[in-house]
Amino acid sequence: MSKETAVYTHGHHESVLRSHTWRTAANSAAYLLDSLKPHMKILDIGCGPGTITADLAELVPDGHVTAVDHAPGILGQARATATERGLENVEFAVADVHALDYPDDTFCVVHAHQVLQHVGDPVRALREMYRVTKPGGFVAVRDADYAAMTWYPLSEGLDDWLDLYRRVARANGGEPDAGRRLKSWALRAGFTDITASSSTWCYATAEERAWWSGLWADRTVASAYADRATEGGHATDGQLRAVSDAWREWGRREDAWFSVLHGEILCRKPA
Repeated sequence: MSKETAVYTHGHHESVLRSHTWRTAANSAAYLLDSLKPHMKILDIGCGPGTITADLAELVPDGHVTAVDHAPGILGQARATATERGLENVEFAVADVHALDYPDDTFCVVHAHQVLQHVGDPVRALREMYRVTKPGGFVAVRDADYAAMTWYPLSEGLDDWLDLYRRVARANGGEPDAGRRLKSWALRAGFTDITASSSTWCYATAEERAWWSGLWADRTVASAYADRATEGGHATDGQLRAVSDAWREWGRREDAWFSVLHGEILCRKPA
């Protein structure tokens, strides 16, 4: 079976985790929540620091959540999140979504948030997710779509950011415009019962603008993404600093507004 070939673009710098730890089931998995039942057994793929995982565990108090990530180092933070919230129905493990170490028909729900944009073979990944889902269960996937992100006011620096990010992500083996492709990938993976939808994150208040622009300004010059941009020949240090400055300048604008579009699929496995 194939293994992961893509390189995770962001890494786990503080500026990345600043975003990841903000995520909740409410703001990142609302399309799934009505399908959850208290007894369900869930596999949460690409759990990161575990904030969505913890929410899912609270929503299935009579069930269980297995949370996995390809990066072993982040699992310690995920475990700490679960411990802080007093959760006993969750466990963590290292896993590759292309080759899940679980039997067929194991989980009621297999969930992945912002994962398929970073993997080498998203269709293979979906087939694996389908394999380990019980008949009558759900595969739930949500991914951002970078080309569909939009903002105001216009900024050449942010245009440069978007162009650079998409080039770096694709050089790493991923697909940054994954959101629009989820339904197509699910069809290619053999799914037949697919509910496709979309939702957004929007940053418009002074606090939201400062947070969003600040984390991207820092990520552009200090994270693994910055290293991959320079080491891959996609940008110089000076160009990265210019993009970082553009983010901060945009964030100071009172009229600034940013929206992140996500594609979503909720796929039911025939009973």
